[in-house]
Amino acid sequence: MAEMIINDIPVYPGDRKLIRLNISRLPSGTEIDIPIHVFRAEEPGPVLLLLAGMHGDEVNGVETIRRMIRRDMLKPLKGTILAIPILNIYGFLNFSREVPDGKDVNRSFPGNAKGSLASRVADRFTKEILPLVDYGIDFHTGGQSKSNYPQVRCRLEHGESEALAHAFGAPFILNSNYRPGSLRQEAAKLDKSIIVYETGESLRFDEQGINIGMEGAVRVMHHLGLLESSVPISYPPIVCQRTTWIRAPRAGLFRSFVKNGQAVNRGQQVGAVSDPYGYVTHPITSLVSGYVVGINHMPVVNQGDAILHLGLK
Repeated sequence: MAEMIINDIPVYPGDRKLIRLNISRLPSGTEIDIPIHVFRAEEPGPVLLLLAGMHGDEVNGVETIRRMIRRDMLKPLKGTILAIPILNIYGFLNFSREVPDGKDVNRSFPGNAKGSLASRVADRFTKEILPLVDYGIDFHTGGQSKSNYPQVRCRLEHGESEALAHAFGAPFILNSNYRPGSLRQEAAKLDKSIIVYETGESLRFDEQGINIGMEGAVRVMHHLGLLESSVPISYPPIVCQRTTWIRAPRAGLFRSFVKNGQAVNRGQQVGAVSDPYGYVTHPITSLVSGYVVGINHMPVVNQGDAILHLGLK
């Protein structure tokens, strides 16, 4: 790509720039800008997006990209790296998944310039950034009290997503359908491959997941020819074709007998739910064999709450 323009600012080969993409204003009048770090090599090549903070309370991805910028790890030999540590500035300021209108930016793509606030954020991103991107890593985190074991989610049969997922080298690769209104779905419509990396839970740093995320991003950059050196994968990823949730059979106090990332067998007792008064305990048995890729750390659960997420081969 000879010409690259972001927010009416040209980026030339060899440039390293910080561009602030204006989104809106707070009720106080304070402008809200999305900082975009652009690292462009002299030699042409693919454009890789590193994106975090789609949900404002998912801080592991924010910290992953911050460390990579701080440690000067984003210096491509060719092509361009676009690094956006926080997309949802509103949610980040308010420790919230959503924007102030209660909507999810990652269910609002391709967006609408005259729509809701979430839709306007998605619209600006879709028009300004997405057309420039060839590949991407979208960094996410589990929800409140739900911790995800380090994993990549992608549609295995779509484009180069599977190759990117294996290059990233997270412990698990989950074959994941597109969600309506998501960035990943919108990118696929444009034949662009974006994988999602998930680790940890919201508003908590997961050091293991952050380190795996940095190493995975380096491996993807090496795979695309943006970097000369790489980082070896400790263990080949386990590919899960589908996932299922184990849900609480009763309300009460939940205790897990398994750990995140652990293999479980069909018929194995994986936990228990007890009433808080010491009368009854209900065992929880897995109906399938698989791997724990997510776990709910909330001890107080209602009947039907998702408590263990299993990946199935």
